[in-house]
Amino acid sequence: MGILNITTDSFSDGGRFIDKEDALRQAEQMLNEGADIIDIGGESTRPGASQVDQQEELDRVIPVVEQVVAKLGARVSIDTSKPVVMREAVAAGAVMINDVRALALPGASDVAAAAASEGVVVCLMHMQGSPENMQENPHYNNVVADVSAFLADACEKAIESGIPAAQLLIDPGFGFGKTTQHNLQLLHNLDQLCGFGFVVLAGLSRKRMFADILAAENETGGFQGTRLHASVAAAQIAVTRGARVVRVHDVEPTVHALKVLEWTRQQGQKEL
Repeated sequence: MGILNITTDSFSDGGRFIDKEDALRQAEQMLNEGADIIDIGGESTRPGASQVDQQEELDRVIPVVEQVVAKLGARVSIDTSKPVVMREAVAAGAVMINDVRALALPGASDVAAAAASEGVVVCLMHMQGSPENMQENPHYNNVVADVSAFLADACEKAIESGIPAAQLLIDPGFGFGKTTQHNLQLLHNLDQLCGFGFVVLAGLSRKRMFADILAAENETGGFQGTRLHASVAAAQIAVTRGARVVRVHDVEPTVHALKVLEWTRQQGQKEL
């Protein structure tokens, strides 16, 4: 899953693709590099981010969804929590709803259920708090158990609303109301979430945790420098622990790494 932020304030690429033509070129590049899904979002969910007005979010994303589907024939995911944006994006051709608030906003579950009846899949993510305050001293009794319980409950509610279990994905929400240690515990125990029977999506790309781990106060080369290699390594770890979808900024290096991983798995299963 390639990330396409149509925003002015995303943490690593805010403003780069706010122009529709720039966004279309970026989507095409990610597809050429091996992306299977383009995840389009018009509201930053970085720590401290403010909410975007509904009409502004629609104005940002709907023209891009339409163009990416019509001109590139891509499978598009809409990264939003707003029911109206979900509905309009699906009407424009999106085949997936990716909601960091796990359908918590009023009306979101109804819109997602209606979309699911047409074959759209839905990803439910865990977040403690909201983007405005989620990194203000996040706390858990047991982060793996707490996140697992939240996602199990969210999936149960989604199924009750009419979304088939086979069309649900879950995302532990790395970096969303979690310290570096919380993120590492979730990554190490990701196989427990995979045991629920739902497809697991892992979004670790360019997260602050990598700067913390590498003690990189002044990151040489920016996000594409210090955090690139760490992000690719984390994507590989997530896949070895059962993740089926990885959401990334840097598609080509991640695709190359995962191809080597898959090739190694296949060769290891052959008889000598």
